[in-house]
Amino acid sequence: MILGIGSDLVDIRRVARTLERFGERFTRRCFTEIERARCDARFARAEGYARRYAAKEACAKALGTGFSRGVFWRDIGVVNLPGGQPTLVLTGGAAARLAAITPPGMRALISVSLTDEPPLAQAIVVITAVPEESLANLSPPAASANVATLRADRPGPGARTGRS
Repeated sequence: MILGIGSDLVDIRRVARTLERFGERFTRRCFTEIERARCDARFARAEGYARRYAAKEACAKALGTGFSRGVFWRDIGVVNLPGGQPTLVLTGGAAARLAAITPPGMRALISVSLTDEPPLAQAIVVITAVPEESLANLSPPAASANVATLRADRPGPGARTGRS
């Protein structure tokens, strides 16, 4: 069952200008520590940030909230499985929203596709729900990687705490 679909297209040049102008202020506000480490270690830094920015936008659309109702930029983190496949880890308000839209007895799985062809970067996110009992039939990466930190009872790294 499909719970949500989102897509986003980002101009890499715009992200490069934002990185030049705001630098760490921008990256710390929008990206997790893991994302920053991965992007900052690459020669094509702006492209990496643009793909992840697009993924966050696409996920927020798939959740049906955008960046409102408690869903913040750092609540959505792009991580790579051991084979390199990207997936998303949700925390804070994003995890809470995912829990709210997932029917009882089901588990949400998040699929993400990232690409870039300068000057554009694109992401597509599909959130599906599968019965808990069918998880045994999925391949290990698909069954274990998605929403590893679905903890709506604790604020995630992007949750508002009253401090900027």
